[in-house]
Amino acid sequence: MGLFTKKPMHLLLEEAGDSAKGLKRTLSAGALVALGVGAIIGAGLFVRTAAAAAQNAGPSVTIGFIIAAIGCALAGLCYAELSSSIPISGSAYTYTYATMGELMAWVIGWDLVLEYAVGAATVGIAWSEYLNKLLVEVLHTSPIPYEWCHSPFQSHPDGTVNGIINLPALFIVGLLSLLLIKGTSESAFVNGLIVITKVSIVILIIILGWGFIHEANHHPYIPKATTYVDHAGISHSFGGFWGVLGAAGTVFFAFIGFDAVSTAAQETKNPKTAMPIGILGSLAVCTVLYILFAHVLTGIAPVEFFRTKGGEASVVAAISEYMTGYGWLAKLVTVAILAGFSSVILVMLLGQSRVFYSMSKDGLLPKMFSDLHPKFKTPYKANLVILVIVGLFAAFIPGDVVGDMTSIGTLFAFMLVCIAVIILRKTDPDLPRQFRTPWVPLIPILGVVTCGLMILGLGWTNWLRLFGWLALGFIIYFGYSKKNSHLKDSK
Repeated sequence: MGLFTKKPMHLLLEEAGDSAKGLKRTLSAGALVALGVGAIIGAGLFVRTAAAAAQNAGPSVTIGFIIAAIGCALAGLCYAELSSSIPISGSAYTYTYATMGELMAWVIGWDLVLEYAVGAATVGIAWSEYLNKLLVEVLHTSPIPYEWCHSPFQSHPDGTVNGIINLPALFIVGLLSLLLIKGTSESAFVNGLIVITKVSIVILIIILGWGFIHEANHHPYIPKATTYVDHAGISHSFGGFWGVLGAAGTVFFAFIGFDAVSTAAQETKNPKTAMPIGILGSLAVCTVLYILFAHVLTGIAPVEFFRTKGGEASVVAAISEYMTGYGWLAKLVTVAILAGFSSVILVMLLGQSRVFYSMSKDGLLPKMFSDLHPKFKTPYKANLVILVIVGLFAAFIPGDVVGDMTSIGTLFAFMLVCIAVIILRKTDPDLPRQFRTPWVPLIPILGVVTCGLMILGLGWTNWLRLFGWLALGFIIYFGYSKKNSHLKDSK
């Protein structure tokens, strides 16, 4: 069997139709939209918006959001076609297997670990930090002792104490993993409650903050092209074309997650119509909220504020300083961020377990990853292994280690999904397509170009980490996966 042998389409469609032995179909189109919004609105909106305004684009960060949204929408149209045609768990991994062969499928499956597992761990660490903010600033109680909410590789700024283990991060990863084992519909219900909470708070900020916009903060809307050097000595293109493009790459992180909707295809009641609605619907909702939110935030406070006083908690700081009488709203933002982080972790863990489930069904990972719970019909062993992996990372590794690896991994996956649509239109033109991407190959090509431009905005260190990660993946593939692949038995 060659490295580029494709998984036959009839096998994929047989798996999609064999729902009696597989995952339970419990999700509606509305639940998928909520899953997408749950994954998208999180750290990106509340942290990356201010960072992009400070470092790259000033008030024109809104244009950066539009560019990032266009890139995601182009990829989203391709995801919608593939997920409605091949309604199988596994997302980009499954689509690549059907169009580009096993080696590329392994590459993208391994690459998705960066987006889902590493992303979940990183957000878990941020959840721990904001839990302390909630305890101190909202509930006015003592914070969790430093040593019990930081990794062993971190020490207090005053040098008096070292971290031992990040227990809150481990707790939230464990709690949400157990919820996923209990069932996807239960997880979707909890996610829906969280989504209602955080979207309501985002809308409150937009409505109440609109009256505090100072037009002077929006002039010039696109700053003159210069270079901004941050406190760490790193140079950023600020203003002009490259500044806006840099902002797009920065805020792209805020859109990561909508593709996780496609990993739940095998658990959706009517995937051929629900998947496009879930993917494109969640993107549309979040894009509108993001643009309005960025417009209000950059109108409330000047760029210099985000460079100096703002920092990680820029939204809370801006409300506290510039929206007199709305201190309660700043506290609600802390609650929204915690809720946002929780739903992001939930959907990332869901996506990772379903990718591992699909890879295991194909023999590229051990069989245990596709074993279903006899009662709950969820891949519980995969969830438990992912709990251990993500939990160890969250408990013992500092959150800034992975940098922008999550973004580069996701952009790479988006590009391959766009290419997969073009290939599948040529190789299997008669495949029933409930949703068809318009203007093929133009839309997929534009998706590849837009995502490629955003990748160019990421530093060489992230490319180096990506290549190192892929090298580890090749060792596993040639050492285990290639020899155990089920494709060689189906020839």
